[in-house]
Amino acid sequence: MSCAPSDLLAQVRHALTQAGFHLVAEDAEDDRPGLAVTKTPAGVLVRWTASDGFASLARDQSGASGDSMQAIVQAAVSGLLLQLGHTVTEPSDGGYLLVSAPEE
Repeated sequence: MSCAPSDLLAQVRHALTQAGFHLVAEDAEDDRPGLAVTKTPAGVLVRWTASDGFASLARDQSGASGDSMQAIVQAAVSGLLLQLGHTVTEPSDGGYLLVSAPEE
């Protein structure tokens, strides 16, 4: 038995907050920096947006890019949620993670 999407949303938001991630408001429709966690029929979407300052810093660093930082954040989020028993997939168009409830 899997949990309802709203329960899953609350679980994911709580886990990420407890781990120290900065979450933007659920109703945020702009590109404010932080993790946006929103409910969809398929589960919960998690998308990270870097701040302008962070993106600028990454551009200035040799060998660093926004894409590599995105991959690092996604790996950290994915690893945490997988440890909690959730199914995490990265759709082929990328840029976000889709989280499904653990199957019981």
